Amino acid sequence: MTRPTTTPLAGRAAIAGIGATEFTKDSGRSELRLAAEAVRAAIADAGLVPTDVDGMVTFTMDTSPEISVAQACGIGELGFFARVHYGGGAACATVMQAAMAVATGLAEVVVCYRAFNERSGRRFGSGVTRREPSAEGVALGWTLPFGLLTPASWVAMTAQRYLHTYGLTPEVFGEVAVVDRRYAATNPAAYFYGRPITLEDHAASRWIVEPLRLLDCCQETDGGQAIVVTTPERARDLAQPSVRIAAAAQGAAKGQEQMTGFYRGDLAGLPEMGAVARRLWRAAGLGAGDIDVGILYDHFTPFVLMQLEEFGFCGPGEGPGYVAEGRLPLNTHGGQLGEAYLHGMNGIAEAVRQLRGTAVNQVPGAGTALVTAGTGVPTSGLILTADR
Repeated sequence: MTRPTTTPLAGRAAIAGIGATEFTKDSGRSELRLAAEAVRAAIADAGLVPTDVDGMVTFTMDTSPEISVAQACGIGELGFFARVHYGGGAACATVMQAAMAVATGLAEVVVCYRAFNERSGRRFGSGVTRREPSAEGVALGWTLPFGLLTPASWVAMTAQRYLHTYGLTPEVFGEVAVVDRRYAATNPAAYFYGRPITLEDHAASRWIVEPLRLLDCCQETDGGQAIVVTTPERARDLAQPSVRIAAAAQGAAKGQEQMTGFYRGDLAGLPEMGAVARRLWRAAGLGAGDIDVGILYDHFTPFVLMQLEEFGFCGPGEGPGYVAEGRLPLNTHGGQLGEAYLHGMNGIAEAVRQLRGTAVNQVPGAGTALVTAGTGVPTSGLILTADR
């Protein structure tokens, strides 16, 4: 099948506003209130008012419907609303959906949001407790009876194969954890502000599911994050420097499952992210050498290494050395291991800050950022550029 080398979406939408609540372990308020706070903050950041918004996008997993958030925020008539499935894999796809609506004229100002009490409420890390029957749940029948009940246990299977394939030890995963926590330590918004770690700290942390240690696993967070997408023309006249959406893509590999694809050909990689990578590079006309900042979804450290390899920043099995060398500024907000676990939406906000030039850990002259969404599931990605 011949695929186009460019996409009509490129450069036809921009991010004009970002907003978030504080990131905590016990918000003390409803998920709807968190969503409304983040959405109102993003709209205000863009220099808009709620009645300017005519579109909304969120996750299928979000408990706050678009119409409820619109009502809580004073948003009027909606002409576009959508939801994206597959948990953290939806993050960048929410912006992709918004950009598609803006580029095609279905809406002019679209807000993407995600809000939850993931620490004080439902804790995703606790795994499968009850589940309604569904076709996609059938795959779990091959893993749950054998004790693979949690996201950490599912990822551990792939991580173990990665180590075996490339002759590595679990200590290499610490390279990602240390980088994330170093950036989080200088980010006042991060839960682990002021608390960097060393490779020794990582190696001393307790096992969760071998080969994953505690410090290989992202935290659990209460909070909300929102992103405002509009036309490039309107964005230029608003309050903040606009950030162009140079490329957006979704990807699901052949035989894709949700976290349990243990029978595909190569268990030491992430073919769904490889599919996203090929589409992004083709659409943007760029390559790994053109990226100034990488914001890679880091629910578990091994999958950051595999993403770097899928995108061609380094060869298979070379991810640990690449991160250790510091060749690419990576998760400069602290990531989900260090700042907050907001299903990847806070990573999109960090990329926007880097391209605006307002990040706490600012990369000098940053003009191009790669952002990815959750891995092990059908996923998505963005390439963002500074509109200068």
